[in-house]
Amino acid sequence: MTDSDFLHAQIAAGDADAFGQWLAAAEPRVRGSLASFARVVDTEAVLQEALVRVWQVAPRFTPDGQPDSLIRFAVRIARNLAVSELRRTRARAIEAEDLDEGVVDAPVPDPMLRQAIVDCRDKLPTKPRMVLDARLEAAGGRDDTELAEGLGMRLNTFLQNFTRARQLLADCLGKRGIEV
Repeated sequence: MTDSDFLHAQIAAGDADAFGQWLAAAEPRVRGSLASFARVVDTEAVLQEALVRVWQVAPRFTPDGQPDSLIRFAVRIARNLAVSELRRTRARAIEAEDLDEGVVDAPVPDPMLRQAIVDCRDKLPTKPRMVLDARLEAAGGRDDTELAEGLGMRLNTFLQNFTRARQLLADCLGKRGIEV
């Protein structure tokens, strides 16, 4: 596998031919990263949207120095879009055995778990809590860029706060014996 990042400067400058060359190397990897979503999400639409976003964001993208950073960025965009689509449609994967039996058991809500999550959420620092709340309230109906703008944050800051919120929430729940 070759490093396709040498094309980044040309892509950032709007060179469609360079983007096409990069796309030839990137498309199989990005498509492959969506395989686990294929049963519940229109992966072709997600793939196309992710590639359009890479084209749009390329002028602002900064490679991290590792090989194929633009392709890895495209994979991250595609997977985030797929997760957002899952949230938006409230779809969930159904195991083949359950389909054969025709029965899918819904999980029974645990009020103690719910309270533990609420308690841990309330202990989050202000910004991570705001970001987490924004994502939950949007229920997948708005993308992270819109949510970040609504909170007056850059997308990267928004995503960092969300990652921090998830980690702090997991740590808090772990201290209560709840494994995430």
